[in-house]
Amino acid sequence: MAETSATTGTGEPASRPRRSSWKYIGPGIVVAATGVGAGDLVATLIAGSKFGYTLMWAAVIGCVVKISLAEAAGRWHLATGRTLFDGWRSLGPWTTVYFAIYVVVWGFIYGATAMSSSALPIVALFPDGPGLKFWAIATGLIGLAFVWFNRYAVFEKVMTVLIGIMFVVVVYVAARVVPDVGASFAGLLPVLPDGSLLYTLGLIGGVGGTITMAAYGYWVNAKGWSNTSWMKVMRLDNRVAYITTGVFVVAMLIVGAELLHASQVALTSGDRGLVDLGEVLEDRFGTGTAKLFLVGFFATSFSSLIGVWHGVSLMFADFVERFRAPAAGAAKTEEHEGAQSAERRQRSLPFRAYLLWLTFPPMTLLWLDEPFGLVIAYGVLGAFFMPFLALTLLWLLNSSRTPAQWRNGVVSNLMLALSGLLFVVLCVQQVRELPW
Repeated sequence: MAETSATTGTGEPASRPRRSSWKYIGPGIVVAATGVGAGDLVATLIAGSKFGYTLMWAAVIGCVVKISLAEAAGRWHLATGRTLFDGWRSLGPWTTVYFAIYVVVWGFIYGATAMSSSALPIVALFPDGPGLKFWAIATGLIGLAFVWFNRYAVFEKVMTVLIGIMFVVVVYVAARVVPDVGASFAGLLPVLPDGSLLYTLGLIGGVGGTITMAAYGYWVNAKGWSNTSWMKVMRLDNRVAYITTGVFVVAMLIVGAELLHASQVALTSGDRGLVDLGEVLEDRFGTGTAKLFLVGFFATSFSSLIGVWHGVSLMFADFVERFRAPAAGAAKTEEHEGAQSAERRQRSLPFRAYLLWLTFPPMTLLWLDEPFGLVIAYGVLGAFFMPFLALTLLWLLNSSRTPAQWRNGVVSNLMLALSGLLFVVLCVQQVRELPW
């Protein structure tokens, strides 16, 4: 049903009522393509290889958790006309300190990780060509040029193509291994086999759960959705995104269960595990399937690279803009957040400076082992981000900062509280596993 009120929750006039329609879908596809990286797919494969179909239910719950978190981020942007960092800043200066340290350290190490991940399938496809470092640098420079010279509309189209490739390849591979339908449905019953707790928590909280969930509201604004008349459209868009993510997770669980579980094949942890899987697929189904899978591997990795290059740079530009503002936490008054705000940020010096930060300094890590202190800082800050996101959204959307009609209901509060608790447990475990 369309919105019927003449004004939005912030008092801004609604341009016209919007019905939720498939033709509007876009930001959700972007966040899904960005959030699912090669490392996530390997973690899911390993869970399937160890426990078969038993943890299928965790993938479904994880999908629901991500829908709740991203919906909350999008609802904040549309209901208040303020960005997420503007909301964080209103909670106190501690959020600014945390985000400033996080975005610098995280960006430095993630840049090298994303470039290496994108290069791995290219090296596997062209083993006689240039080495990993060459392709890593090349993908970083291509990502930089693409985001630097294109605006959101082109970016969204390319991300849609990449997620289409990912979807087709992953589902095709899952179909080739011939899933056990009965076992798949049995896996929807919540069961925790011995030794599966951490894998279960990882499936629920890890796949598709990154800083890009916080970037969702920025992409919503970049799309031109700027007030509550777009709320139903945003919710449909978000559900499609994380149902798509859920399909990826289920498909990779099937591959892990059918291809690896029975034969007890072990994968290398991290992105290189997908190269191992390519070799397994070649032995089982031939070179064509293996090469197709590597193309899907590249689409998965490169979509995450350009998604972060674009989305987190938008967040950094907003961070700098708010930091320069005269009053902490002051609401934006000159215009409701929308496409014009995003366009301005994409042309800004902070946006482009962070793009350069993501691209060039991390290249040094391609030659050096990651410094011990950076590994620790990256691990701690990264582990704390998802609890930070869940709990601050819970705070913001239950306070007077949000118009009354758009505050959390019982279901939203329950989902955000449960996700916050889940991410705190995962955070503690990640910190414990760091190489102290």
